[in-house]
Amino acid sequence: MKLHSNSDKGDGSVKYILTGEGAGIIFIIDDTTGDIHSTKSLDREKKTHYVLHAQAIDRRTNKPLEPESEFIIKVQDINDNAPKFTDGPYTVTVPEMSDMGKKKNAEVTLGHF
Repeated sequence: MKLHSNSDKGDGSVKYILTGEGAGIIFIIDDTTGDIHSTKSLDREKKTHYVLHAQAIDRRTNKPLEPESEFIIKVQDINDNAPKFTDGPYTVTVPEMSDMGKKKNAEVTLGHF
């Protein structure tokens, strides 16, 4: 991810700062380029989102060049846990002439494999 201010002429006079949940620990920012990186893998089961605040300030005066921006990083879920059917096996039958999207005469057995 990258932050950019219209006031940034590429001469290093703009400093980007990041505050909020995990700023400086989980999320770090290159204060010259505005590039944001995560320092570790994120797990949706532990935390679903992070709220961060970013601002561009003038390095010489230390005054904001723009109002602070808030953004939310939503952690996408990946299937990092294998499915488990501990109380199975389960048997399900879908009758013929069922609604669209269901297989006709399908029988499925789920169990711990």
